[in-house]
Amino acid sequence: MLKVQRARAWVALAMSGGLLALYGGVWDAWDQALQRLYLAPWLALASAVLVAAVLYWAARRERRLLMRAQFRSAGLPILGYIGAWVLVPVLFVAALMAMEALLPHTITASTIFLLYVPVLALWAPFWWIVYFLYFASGPAVRNAFSLSAVHAALPALATCAAVWVFALVSWAAGGLPPGPEALAVCAVLGGPASVTALAWWEIHRLRHQHDMRWRD
Repeated sequence: MLKVQRARAWVALAMSGGLLALYGGVWDAWDQALQRLYLAPWLALASAVLVAAVLYWAARRERRLLMRAQFRSAGLPILGYIGAWVLVPVLFVAALMAMEALLPHTITASTIFLLYVPVLALWAPFWWIVYFLYFASGPAVRNAFSLSAVHAALPALATCAAVWVFALVSWAAGGLPPGPEALAVCAVLGGPASVTALAWWEIHRLRHQHDMRWRD
């Protein structure tokens, strides 16, 4: 399953690069990619919580008691992940303000060591958070922010919800990508459609090979 998902991701990346090479719009795509990079984790987290709430509502009464315990255990990692994303702009602005306050206009040999070393140290928390998010985001999204223990189908369903919401938000904010209209629509909908197909294949495998039940 993971091999197929990775292959789909690489094909999507190659197709996106091919469309940009044929029809341009590289700079617009770069700006939108930076915006989406910060927006994607919030949409994924909101989708995971929403899908978990729906599965909790549909579960049997005796199963809900077990699900509540999983919700509580997942709360701390979720709060930590949200806090890390909130700290990124805060630490960035704080480091810039510290540089402006500490660094003099004239630089001498003595001030390089006395001032630049503390200023560089101010960036250490920012880059630590950035690396943490880089390595943590993939596993966090794959296991639906530690909510996968609530229900086996939750990661697949949360991924479906996240990619469709993300596609609609991107479409509303930036419009269609450059190129013929029919091809642009396929480019926008192809990603979510292929992710949805793989997610439902994963759910099919869970139901028929691992005896997963929706309400259990």
